[in-house]
Amino acid sequence: MKLLIQIILLCTLAIGSAYAESTPAPDTKTTAKSEALDRDSVCTRCHDENESKPILSIYQTPHGNKADSRTPSCQSCHGESEKHLSSKSSAPDVIFGTKSVGSHAPSEAKDQNKACLTCHGKDQKRTHWESSAHQAADVACTSCHETHTAHDKVRDKKTQPDVCFACHKDQRTQINKFSHHPIGEGKVACADCHNPHGSAGPKLLVKNTVTETCYTCHAEKRGPFLWEHQPATEDCTNCHTPHGSNITPLLKSRAPFMCSECHDGPHVSKNPAAGNVEGLQGGLTVAPSESFTGRACTNCHSMVHGSNDPAGALLQR
Repeated sequence: MKLLIQIILLCTLAIGSAYAESTPAPDTKTTAKSEALDRDSVCTRCHDENESKPILSIYQTPHGNKADSRTPSCQSCHGESEKHLSSKSSAPDVIFGTKSVGSHAPSEAKDQNKACLTCHGKDQKRTHWESSAHQAADVACTSCHETHTAHDKVRDKKTQPDVCFACHKDQRTQINKFSHHPIGEGKVACADCHNPHGSAGPKLLVKNTVTETCYTCHAEKRGPFLWEHQPATEDCTNCHTPHGSNITPLLKSRAPFMCSECHDGPHVSKNPAAGNVEGLQGGLTVAPSESFTGRACTNCHSMVHGSNDPAGALLQR
């Protein structure tokens, strides 16, 4: 009898062990998704499609993609908000946006941004957010971004400029001038040249200098040249205004007046056909100034960015 009991016990243990080995371990990712949905349900049982501001549309965005284990819950951004759960008169811990929601004023920009940077601060494009121009001006992430909508205007090349122009009104005027980058046409966006989250370069540029930024598109102006034009290699904005101008191509003023800002001496020439005024100055025949003659400097000095011709020292070829 004892032997029979021992055999039964051994069989039971063997069956239990085999069952345990065949049963898969709980999927931690599935568990995390379930927990995130459970946490969201605490909020969405009140904040549903009847809200004046879209709430449930967040599930059409990456922030609501529960198939991704990195996706936050409502509490990840707005805080646990225990007082708000017990009384609607109490505000959530963090209120995003720039306008009041009912009787609740938005949280300070630094508190809103802290919630966003908890996840997005790891992105290398936001390395320079601290001390950037937007951060110093207390601009909140939600001043530009919309999180509860499937279409975030600032991330769309066609609609992004309108978001930026809400503050940068001078630039809105400039892009409507005769000569401009095709921003209004939707071919170029502000973020093609600027990194709104901060930069090591000036003016929040995507590169360290103006010329490096311009060369990302205008590679033919990069050189290296045998004969360089120093203002062009130093800073493109010495001659060009990047957002728009009434002088093509995006020039700050017309030649010869712009050229005269640097080349302010008399135009010396030994060419009698150039309309020289007879008279000696230091042994050379002196021509009148280009302003007097009204000639465009680029009629002769056409290689204004630089020349690789052995005889191009004067940027004429």
